[in-house]
Amino acid sequence: MLGVIGGSGFYSFFGPDASSVAVDTPYGAPSAAITIGTVGGHEVAFLPRHGVAHEFSPHTVPYRANMWALRSLGVRRIFAPCAVGSLDPALGPGAVVVPDQLVDRTSGRADTYFDSGGIHVSFADPYCPTLRAAVTGRPGVVDGGAMVVIQGPRFSTRAESQWFAAQGFRLVNMTGYPESVLARELEMCYAAVALVTDVDAGVEAGQGVRAVDIFAEFQRNLVPFKKLVQDALESVGAERECTHCLAHEGVELPFDLP
Repeated sequence: MLGVIGGSGFYSFFGPDASSVAVDTPYGAPSAAITIGTVGGHEVAFLPRHGVAHEFSPHTVPYRANMWALRSLGVRRIFAPCAVGSLDPALGPGAVVVPDQLVDRTSGRADTYFDSGGIHVSFADPYCPTLRAAVTGRPGVVDGGAMVVIQGPRFSTRAESQWFAAQGFRLVNMTGYPESVLARELEMCYAAVALVTDVDAGVEAGQGVRAVDIFAEFQRNLVPFKKLVQDALESVGAERECTHCLAHEGVELPFDLP
C-alpha cells in the first residue's frame, strides 16, 4: 500500500466511495481516520497531517501515531505534500519543490520510537531517492534544496529567515520533522513534495508572512498540486524495490515493527 500525508489545506484526497479506517496505536490516535482508495491500480491510504479541520498545530501533530498507523495498515511508501515558505527569491508562490535535504530546528518533539536499545538510523539522505524521482521528472518541478524545519507555530523573524537563507537553505517548513525520521525508523520510503506559498519575511521587504495569505495561496494551487501527487502515485512500480530506506538491516530491534 502507498501512503499520502496531506498538509495545510490538503485535507482530503478521495471521493465518497473511499473507505475510512480508525486506527489506534501505542502512541494514541492519529490525526484523523485514514481513508483508503485506489490511484492508478495502487491501494492508497490518505491521512491529513493536521486533522480534517486543521485541529493540530505543527508542534502538536501526533507524528508517532500517524506514522505507526500507516505502517500498521501496510503502507511502505509515502508521499508527503506540504506547504513551505521560500528562502530563495527565484522560488515564488506556486513553485513545487522536491527537497533533497533537511535541517531540524524544532525542539521538544517526540522524534523516535527507540528510547532504549541503542538503535541509531542513518539519516544522511533523509528522503527516498526512488520516490523523489517519481516527482522530480515532471514539468515545472524543482529538483532539490534543503528544507529547514522550524518549531512554529509562529513564523520566522526577518533575522532568522535571513540567517537560514545565508546558510543556503531554500525552503522553510514546520512539519517536515520528525515525520521524515519516524518514517525511516519504521523503514518506510518517504519523500516530501513542497508547494511554495510565500516568500519568507527576511528574503524580501514587506509586511511579513500571514497565515491567511498562505492558506489562500495553497487553495489557488490545490487542484494541480493534487494532480501532481496522483501522477506520482501512478508512476511508481507495483513492488517496492528501494533498499535505501531499510535502516535496520543486520540490527536486532527491541520490538517488532507493526
